[in-house]
Amino acid sequence: MDSVRAVLIDIDGVLTVSWQPLPGTVEALREIRDSDLAVALLTNTTSRTRASIAGALSAAGFPVTAEDILTAPAVTAAHLAEHCPGARCWLLNSGDIREDFAGVDLVDDAGTVPDVVILGGAGPEFGYEELDRAFGHLQRGARLVAMHRNLYWRTDRGLRLDSGAFLLGLEKAARTQAEVTGKPSPAFFEAALAHLGADAGRTLMVGDDIESDVLAAQRAGITGVLVKTGKYLPQTHRDASGEPHHVLDSFADLPTLLRRPTGRAQRSSS
Repeated sequence: MDSVRAVLIDIDGVLTVSWQPLPGTVEALREIRDSDLAVALLTNTTSRTRASIAGALSAAGFPVTAEDILTAPAVTAAHLAEHCPGARCWLLNSGDIREDFAGVDLVDDAGTVPDVVILGGAGPEFGYEELDRAFGHLQRGARLVAMHRNLYWRTDRGLRLDSGAFLLGLEKAARTQAEVTGKPSPAFFEAALAHLGADAGRTLMVGDDIESDVLAAQRAGITGVLVKTGKYLPQTHRDASGEPHHVLDSFADLPTLLRRPTGRAQRSSS
């Protein structure tokens, strides 16, 4: 695929599971780096800052820095700065990501009525009291911003419930619609292309989530590559709203795909 100049890569479920490298992924990313392709790592992970993610991946052997990583929290912070300047924001999230929210007015005082409710990744913090508090803020007119709509993700203990399941309930109960800033938002992919100075038609997106990673990227004009690792399920693949341009067993197979002659319409499967 000699026309490809940039590669966008999901992290969780593609390169790693519970931050442990999947077989062959470190070597594959090194080979892609050596080929001088532009690379950006796109993630809806909301439990870590960009610096923390880069540190974990570097320690595992991946050739990455914080500048290579675009996270849903970082994109959300930029979105709020542009569209809600000066807004008081209440964050419900599992993990400390305040470093990536520099410049955003995050309020903790239970007596403060926020202008924006931000929903991040699910975890123990998503109990009844906090979700009901979010519901109350929305009833009083707060704007709802969600970092993603992921229903679940893959860990070393299997699939775990994510905040997309709670988001659906909040939207229905509060009769509102969230602004989604991470994948599958078109703005997320646009930010990634701008970050690399890349053209959509010469870029690949590699992911394990057929809807949020792959088909969303394809709607943005990017070539989609689905890998059968992480949260991939055959049933989800069969029931998807479209078909990926390419399907691989693993990210480890990507260098082989990239060495093939250009043929975007050709479906690849290992």
